[in-house]
Amino acid sequence: MDKLLEAGKIVSVFGLKGEVKVQPWCDSPEFLCEFDTLYYKSGTPVQIEHARRQKNIVVMKIQGIDTVEEAQKIRNRVLYIDRDDVELDEGCYFVKDLIGLKVVDADNGRVYGTLTEVSETGANDVYHIKGEDGKMYYIPAIPSVVAETDIEGGVMKITPLDGLFEGMEEIR
Repeated sequence: MDKLLEAGKIVSVFGLKGEVKVQPWCDSPEFLCEFDTLYYKSGTPVQIEHARRQKNIVVMKIQGIDTVEEAQKIRNRVLYIDRDDVELDEGCYFVKDLIGLKVVDADNGRVYGTLTEVSETGANDVYHIKGEDGKMYYIPAIPSVVAETDIEGGVMKITPLDGLFEGMEEIR
């Protein structure tokens, strides 16, 4: 399991004192603003002096970046969080850990496919399941459908909505 998780990308310079705009790739801009330390892919720590939400973007000041020119040099860099710096609520998972899970029926063990993507819809997330027949299936990430998520075991057990997988070949 990767220790560092992608959290956002520096997309542009903001103002004249080295602040940058970061496109958050996490649950919300506010979540990204909570961190005092982020990381580059190399694992190099990045100290955050301050961060604030501005619409759907985060404006942050990185320690040691004090001019427009210095800020311009780090444009397009991806920022990471350390998974150990985050305490997830019960039943919450990092999207990166969900991708690749085998999705099976909670009652009979029938294999439906592999979780390939997670979409945010506002009401609830939607899991994209690629069946072994190559078709995509979509399930809502709600407790009545997702019975169990076993990250370590690489399996998600579901109780699918009626008719969702009708016509799908029996897969073993």
